[in-house]
Amino acid sequence: MLKPDYIQAALEKPTHSEASLQLLLFVDERPSSRKQIQQIQTYLENLKTEFPFELQMVEVGEQPYLAEHFKLVATPALIKIHPKPRQTLAGSNLIAQLKNCWPRWQLCAEEYQETLARETNSPTTEAEKSAIRSVAHSAELIQLSDEIFRLKKEKEELLEQLQFKDRVLAMLAHDLRSPLTAASLTMETLELSLNSNNSSRPAKLTPALTEQLSKQARTQIRAMDRLIADILQAARGTSAQLHIQPHKLDLGALCYEVINSLKNRCQGKSQSLETDIPQDLPYVYADEERVRQVIVNLLDNAIKYTPEGGRIQVSMLHRTTQKIQVSVGDTGFGIPAENQERIFEDRYRLERDEAKEGYGIGLGLCQRIIRAHYGRIWVNSNLDKGSIFHFTLPIYK
Repeated sequence: MLKPDYIQAALEKPTHSEASLQLLLFVDERPSSRKQIQQIQTYLENLKTEFPFELQMVEVGEQPYLAEHFKLVATPALIKIHPKPRQTLAGSNLIAQLKNCWPRWQLCAEEYQETLARETNSPTTEAEKSAIRSVAHSAELIQLSDEIFRLKKEKEELLEQLQFKDRVLAMLAHDLRSPLTAASLTMETLELSLNSNNSSRPAKLTPALTEQLSKQARTQIRAMDRLIADILQAARGTSAQLHIQPHKLDLGALCYEVINSLKNRCQGKSQSLETDIPQDLPYVYADEERVRQVIVNLLDNAIKYTPEGGRIQVSMLHRTTQKIQVSVGDTGFGIPAENQERIFEDRYRLERDEAKEGYGIGLGLCQRIIRAHYGRIWVNSNLDKGSIFHFTLPIYK
């Protein structure tokens, strides 16, 4: 819908019309209104034989912006838009009202014509004539203004998408390099240990070490796949359908698996990682890979925004007979109260974090995943004290 200033600008733009009396008849397509509209049209046609005027019919369903501009709440309605003052007639007795007003309207229009005739040689004549607005032209101008406004919004959205994709391409090249290098080194080590014809191979690997290297390679490849999946999901936009394949899932075991894969990052920043995950938690009904994305995103953010020597906590709670609650807390900078809901919007980032690495899509994707499981995700945070992110998942029955 157009903003009022666009409508006003369009209506105030002068155009020429020969008619000194201009009327606007708003109608609708309701069957119950047809007879009344026909009666009004017939009566107006008869009036034209007494005094010529310009009449513009407006279907409110096709031009709602005009109805909004004139503040109409019911149809049919007849508006005298020229000469001033404007007057609106509406209601079931519209013809009776028109009979009462017509003599004044005709007199007003005749006086306007006489004024123009007396001032034929006046320099203000053209300005006075241009003051008579053509309703048809006004409606066209409003539609054009509406189209311009829409195109401007589309342009802004496209520019935002292009900037986002440029940022993503730059960061994607950087973020993929680390897991790709780690996976490549692991695979090369395994290959050298298995290739008996290679004289430069290291000492034979033990089965335990081989399994550890294989697991490390799988972890790094999974990290790359997850990163690419996140980017593709964000590129599709929030309107794209999020497909999940829920099944019986041990949420505690999954959480420990993610924690173990990120322990090195915590140790690199001397962060302590505490867990409170009961052994007797029931299974949940959820998509394992999608939930893994949520836990990884929340832990990744906790590690990123918690300073060196800080503390990260992961806990689970059998909250109700229907839900399991997972909480990931940190001792980072915290989130301002006014931003605590907006951080779950796609591509939204706090101003202070613009210089940090990240896509601004993690929390938005987390919310979409949790909602697809009929769960809820939210945050409790205090500035300079840290944040705790919570989410719930349904229990498997």
